[in-house]
Amino acid sequence: MSTRPPVLSAEELRVVFPGRRGAPSARAVDGVDLAIGAGEIVALVGESGCGKSTLARALLGLVEPTSGVVSFGGRPLSYGTRALKEYRRRVQLVLQDPSGSLNPRHTVYEAVAEGLRIHGRGGDERAAVADALAQAGLRPPERFFLRYPHELSGGQRQRVVIAGALVLRPEVIIADEPVASLDASVRGEILALLLRLREELGVAALVVTHDLGLAWNIADRVAVMYLGRIVESGPVEDVLTDARHPYTRALLSVLPESAEPPAILTGEPPDPSRIPQGCRFHIRCPSLTSGEAAGAGVAERCRTEEPELLGGVACHLR
Repeated sequence: MSTRPPVLSAEELRVVFPGRRGAPSARAVDGVDLAIGAGEIVALVGESGCGKSTLARALLGLVEPTSGVVSFGGRPLSYGTRALKEYRRRVQLVLQDPSGSLNPRHTVYEAVAEGLRIHGRGGDERAAVADALAQAGLRPPERFFLRYPHELSGGQRQRVVIAGALVLRPEVIIADEPVASLDASVRGEILALLLRLREELGVAALVVTHDLGLAWNIADRVAVMYLGRIVESGPVEDVLTDARHPYTRALLSVLPESAEPPAILTGEPPDPSRIPQGCRFHIRCPSLTSGEAAGAGVAERCRTEEPELLGGVACHLR
């Protein structure tokens, strides 16, 4: 957990989607505890389909949890229309694909001003839009007012999306794969922008990603998610230099700078409607197939008992 006072947190959060035509329900988020401290950047890491985006949507109030509590500033989130509107002003979303986030018929000015108009913010709209664009690195901002998305580069479009979030002066940004669709040359610029926003404005961020290398470059803490649960979490330096969960070690082993041989995980993550008994990772776990778990006397527990998240790791071996 964060050592800073949490601005946004989840406690025992569960999101279950009912199955169709009698099929089993899918446990997309299955008992997650997560806290984001004021001015802190947390990376939420895992493979596609592990529940990261569903957790992000629940934290935004876009999905009401089946059970558990989302709290903002220490107060449980209310799901009334007026309360959610105020909440979403203070907690903003930045999506992966800037082209899909921007209306091609709207100018940059209209795209950034839209949030101000929805939330009925008073004051000088033109000045607020210019300030947000400048903070997002589009200078001079007036030069971009009348441009359309197709006239911008991918990096510039992502900066417009970020400006649209910043114009409401949020306390938290939830960024879902914010650089996945960008060229490598632009990725570093957007990551540096997020770090600068934290330093200059005190904005906290949850960065949802499948890329542990990105987490290393931007995050204070990292939470690794697998099949709906957090399996390892802690300060980014601790987790990424001394990973204790076999899943985290496997993710790290495929990074280009890794000194370890790539760990090949067999098969795909199980269907969240058919989560296996015991440790939900055990059917793909290299420590179980190699005999390490048997040597430690925990192989049977791996197959039959769900490990708790203790000391930042959910693994019978640790």
